[in-house]
Amino acid sequence: MAIVRVFSNELEAEVAMSALEAAGIECIMRRDDCCGVQPAMGLTTGIHVIVPDEDLDAATEVLDAEAEEAVDDGAVEN
Repeated sequence: MAIVRVFSNELEAEVAMSALEAAGIECIMRRDDCCGVQPAMGLTTGIHVIVPDEDLDAATEVLDAEAEEAVDDGAVEN
């Protein structure tokens, strides 16, 4: 298993996971926040989106394309 991206919040991680799943790439989320009891703990390590090693390159391409599309649509500033 390989970390494809690290996010600062769960919403961003879930959006990325949706894009990966739509592309047929299995993924999981890993966060260290004591099962939600200490959400601030997640700020120190971030929220990891993890994919199988063999899907890392494809997952990176999917997420890079999503990021480019967000910039092109004006959703994210450069």
